[in-house]
Amino acid sequence: MSTNQSAPAAQAGGGGAPDARQLRSILITVSVALMAVIASATGLNVAQTHMAVEFDASQSTVLWILNSYALALAALLLPLGALGDRLGRRPMLITGLGVFGVATVLAALAPTAEVMLAARVVSGIGAAMIMPITLAVITSTFPEEERGKAIGVWTGVAGGGGILGMFLAALLVDVADWRWLFTLPVVLILAALAMTLKSVPDSRETSAHRFDAVGALVSVLAVTGLIFVLQEGPERGWTAPATLISLTVGLVAAIGFVARELHRRDASLLDVRLFRERGLSGGSLTLLVVFGVQAGIGVVLFPFFQAVLGWSGLLSTVAMMPMALAMMLASGLAPKLAAGIGARSTMLVGIALAGVGMALMALFVSVSGGYLSVLPGLLAMGVGMGLSMTPSTEAITASLPREKQGVASALNDVTREFGTALGVALLGALVSAGYRSAIDDRLHGIPQSAADTAREGVANAVEAAGSTGPHARDLLRAAHQSFVDGWQQAMWAGAAIMGALLVYIALLGPKNTPSAVRGAVNRWPAGEGR
Repeated sequence: MSTNQSAPAAQAGGGGAPDARQLRSILITVSVALMAVIASATGLNVAQTHMAVEFDASQSTVLWILNSYALALAALLLPLGALGDRLGRRPMLITGLGVFGVATVLAALAPTAEVMLAARVVSGIGAAMIMPITLAVITSTFPEEERGKAIGVWTGVAGGGGILGMFLAALLVDVADWRWLFTLPVVLILAALAMTLKSVPDSRETSAHRFDAVGALVSVLAVTGLIFVLQEGPERGWTAPATLISLTVGLVAAIGFVARELHRRDASLLDVRLFRERGLSGGSLTLLVVFGVQAGIGVVLFPFFQAVLGWSGLLSTVAMMPMALAMMLASGLAPKLAAGIGARSTMLVGIALAGVGMALMALFVSVSGGYLSVLPGLLAMGVGMGLSMTPSTEAITASLPREKQGVASALNDVTREFGTALGVALLGALVSAGYRSAIDDRLHGIPQSAADTAREGVANAVEAAGSTGPHARDLLRAAHQSFVDGWQQAMWAGAAIMGALLVYIALLGPKNTPSAVRGAVNRWPAGEGR
């Protein structure tokens, strides 16, 4: 049995419960720290070509530089979140900010691809210290009546921060040099570190049981194996030896983790029995799907903007901003809506809107319609995802007691990372398959070499068109329309997934109480956080 030694901000300093000013300072601090992690995850995407040229690196190496950060982050979230509960959330946050900051500076100065790869791995380790603690600080510090609003801000930053970070990175790349894109996370880390030292309280768990080191190691193997499959499967092939070995290791480790945690019960790293609760299972599944769709949409949108509409990387990122802003605004409004109609109803409204957004993009996307043909769908999706994320996050954190909030927050973040990898793999594969199927019947009369190149993807087709002389216009028209066909296939699949999620949450989602937290608050020891 764990006993909670958590103390609110002012209590740590010898006073009473934190006042509104202190709570606001804590929320700003953890939001800035989270923004640094999210921006670093997406910002480097805009510099892929620059890294390939400067480091004389293959596309595979560049992808590893990008994916290694997410892989290290996802693999270590759960064990480091649990350690933060035991060692103290404030010390863990300070340590994570330090590790992340040093690694980010090293990445900015990296002379070779190997140094850059190592720096990104260390950045991922630092991010895994930071990310779960930011949410755990909120759930262990804020009183019940303020917790939903704070989580709404956190989910807004988590959902829209990636696009905002990518925009700022693209702007820095365009006006300066690609290495300057690391300036943003460094500035954010320095600000977060200063504010953490001043504002963030310490809270920790005192447990009668030893830390589940074996469970932590097995969880790392499980997450690493499964995330590796989703990241590398599309590149290496789903039947490649490395993919199959990784899948086997991930599945065996996942089964072993569940078996061990069931055996250890109260001494477990994560009590998997809690997944029988509607809040934890429904919230986790919703975040998995929502973040999967968001990440998958990026896979579809950027080629559409750049290869079909001919936009620059910066302009393409600007075009994503309406969805990000709608998502962030809706995340902030979600707690008020949940207070009025209930958490499950808010989730259902959000899921339905996100599904409608995907259907709108499938119905109206066209080459001639350009950006305006997808904008209504983007806005509907942004609002829908924002409304569904906040109550889902609340449902997850409310399912575990306060002394386990680092674990609860890490579980929330692991779900996000799995959803992101799954969405990119699934929607990306659907778009590619739809494109290849559609373009085969549109390449009659195109020179064989150019036709073979065009089958590889819409960007390849655009590149090949310049050498086909009088056939260039026909090739471009065929590639653009084929990409739209693949887009529609992916969007309809996403809308169907959203529809299935809607039915599941309607039947088995969290109880429709005005606050998803209240049922769990009653399970926490009396007097804590009240």
